[in-house]
Amino acid sequence: MTVLLVDDEELLRDLVQETLEEADFKVVSAASGEAGLKALAESDQSVQALLTDIDLGRERLSGWDVARAARRARPGLPVIYMTGASGNDWATMGVAGSILLSKPFVLRHLLATLALLLHTPSPGTA
Repeated sequence: MTVLLVDDEELLRDLVQETLEEADFKVVSAASGEAGLKALAESDQSVQALLTDIDLGRERLSGWDVARAARRARPGLPVIYMTGASGNDWATMGVAGSILLSKPFVLRHLLATLALLLHTPSPGTA
């Protein structure tokens, strides 16, 4: 299974990518929302889940924006948000059926959450 990972923090992105790869996920990694959406468009439907930070630094797109655009392109795509401070907006800004992980989180918890989301029908799927 392939996961699109979008995070502007290189150390965290590398750590999460390594964890996912050790769990036999293929990872497409992006340092910005724009790069993430470009990678999604070029992935030829191989990306099966989105894991995105919400606050992508000085980027034009936030993780909220990335997830909404990803869901428009691929209805039902599983989405996990990661955040250190923006979780209060999840109910109003997050896409339906998404999950929010507050930083810092245990990497085992991320893997369990991803497995659960990948095996649960998402809104927008029939």
